[in-house]
Amino acid sequence: MISTQYISRITLQRDKIDSFERYPFCLPSVRALETLEPHPKVTFFIGENGSGKSTLLEAIAVGMGFNPEGGTKNFRFGTRASHSNLVDYLRIAKGIRKPRDGFFLRAESFFNLATEIERLDDEPSFGPPIINSYGGHSLHEQSHGESFMALLMNRFGGRGLYLLDEPEAALSPQRQLAALARIHDLVVDDSQFIIATHSPILMAYPDAWIYQFDADGVSRVAYEDTEHYQVLRAFFANPQRMLRNLLDPQ
Repeated sequence: MISTQYISRITLQRDKIDSFERYPFCLPSVRALETLEPHPKVTFFIGENGSGKSTLLEAIAVGMGFNPEGGTKNFRFGTRASHSNLVDYLRIAKGIRKPRDGFFLRAESFFNLATEIERLDDEPSFGPPIINSYGGHSLHEQSHGESFMALLMNRFGGRGLYLLDEPEAALSPQRQLAALARIHDLVVDDSQFIIATHSPILMAYPDAWIYQFDADGVSRVAYEDTEHYQVLRAFFANPQRMLRNLLDPQ
């Protein structure tokens, strides 16, 4: 069957790798990776810091033509070359349709993206300012959370491929719920999301596929089986008991 989703399969070309002892192939999640199939709508990558989820998401983004530091495919700025060469060893299977829109968000380099937008808008141009597509108000003159919501609400236009790396970093729980609602609107409008996250609020999106990155590799897990869900559930069930165990283990 011919796939209609924008990304249907990510395969690590293991035969091209000369050593799994060097970065990023030494990461357990990459070392064990063979093929990963994202959900046609929403896929989450979860795992501890350093587990490789952002490394793989970045490689997918670069393989799809996005700037390593984030933005649309038209952005080509760079402040520091920090991305791995994992993309050179990936085969990304695409559907028969091309996305009309797309964006790669990296929470850690969103400041650089906002700066690049201002730089481009300072240059002479016959077109409207780029910032108009982001709500018309400087991203630097808003809080990190406000600027991300402006991006989500104004720049993401639907029928798109959206790759988001830890989008919850600047969002309050209430804003994470608002982000979920907006993600759903875009999914209904024929969009596909792949999101690396630590947020149990975001990963609760119905019917999403959750891939856990850990010492054993990459595996699909149910939402209720994620450590994020279980830890928070235990905490909220009896916060005082957990705090006693954590702060006074004697």
